[in-house]
Amino acid sequence: MGSEEGVFMNVLLIGSGGREHALAWKLAQSPGLSQLYAAPGNPGIARHASCVALDIGDHDAVTRFCAEHAIALVVIGPEVPLVDGLADALRVAAVPVFGPSAAAARLEGSKGFTKRLCARVGIPTARFVAVGSRIEGTIALDGFGLPVVIKADGLAAGKGVTIATTRAEAEDALAAIFAGPGSAVIEEFLEGEEASLFVLADGTHHVAFGSAQDHKRVGDGDTGPNTGGMGAYSPAAVLTPALERAAIDTIVAPTLAAMAAEGTPFSGVLYAGLMLTAEGPKLIEYNVRFGDPECQVLMMRFDGDLLALMHAVAQGHLADAAPPRFADAVALTVVVAARGYPGTPATGGAIAGIEAAEQDGAVVFHAGTRRDGERIVASGGRVLTVTARGGDVASAQARAYAAVDRIDFADGFCRSDIGWREIARGEKRA
Repeated sequence: MGSEEGVFMNVLLIGSGGREHALAWKLAQSPGLSQLYAAPGNPGIARHASCVALDIGDHDAVTRFCAEHAIALVVIGPEVPLVDGLADALRVAAVPVFGPSAAAARLEGSKGFTKRLCARVGIPTARFVAVGSRIEGTIALDGFGLPVVIKADGLAAGKGVTIATTRAEAEDALAAIFAGPGSAVIEEFLEGEEASLFVLADGTHHVAFGSAQDHKRVGDGDTGPNTGGMGAYSPAAVLTPALERAAIDTIVAPTLAAMAAEGTPFSGVLYAGLMLTAEGPKLIEYNVRFGDPECQVLMMRFDGDLLALMHAVAQGHLADAAPPRFADAVALTVVVAARGYPGTPATGGAIAGIEAAEQDGAVVFHAGTRRDGERIVASGGRVLTVTARGGDVASAQARAYAAVDRIDFADGFCRSDIGWREIARGEKRA
């Protein structure tokens, strides 16, 4: 649905990070957009939307805002409001929403739920045991070799995973998880390369929506602790068309069918984190929203009408929508984080040079910023995601880092090697 039909929509975007800035940037290009609101938004999002002070945890307040502002679509960016059931409240109020129900969001909200679904349906994934106590977990470790993967069973902002290389490290990870109420999943370590696959689904139909490769570790060469993501590129060439089809046929489609059969159909974007093993793709975990920073590279490559596509998903009309179109170009994003991240980041540092960084076609998406008078300052761990396109990973990387170099942020740091695996592969082929 778009302007060619004479229909213009008011849209409410929920969220305040780099993912939401990328969505706002793309939604603002839609011919069918009338007014874009963002709650709470950030200074970058404010370039494309009216930012509103709305408590997104107050579902009644959100639905009232939608009624008062004739909102035709709500796009929920982050996972927490999805797991909390904001999409359910909006659907009860007859507001179209892009994002799954709380029941369907358990695919991200509970790793145990997803692993049990995989076992029930026969979806290829790592062997696992779900445990409810530190003692139970310690005993279960006897059934696994090293390294072993320890995951908190809940939302952890991309950081609740430990790949333990010693028994002591595994036991320490369990102790940290069970220091308070909680549960955990212990998994065998899978050998292979990771890739991210995105699929749009409306409860009945689904369609692939691109791939990416994230860089989770804080340091160059994939060293140091896990983060929410230090950079990404798209497409992930390692996920070949044949492997993508295999992943959809053996992992994503059976998951969607099982969710529908159990009365909790999935509507929104399903993000499958995959390990490409010698036996084929295996599921690492699901997210029920666009990744961050994967969303930034997907939006840089997506050539279609994002609003029309999201509205088709929300209305259950995905089968009638034009297939997603992506540019042949590669997009690459570099996360500029604040000193101290992924621990306690330094906040309040001034940021300048964003306009200069964007002068050659790069886009600087705000991830953790706020306005302080006339200045933009850091307000979170991941502060900016500097994104550029190129004919291949190497050229996209060069353009992204050239843009990073134009930014003045004394407290900032970034990895210097985003895309390194694919660039190394290209050099080897040459």
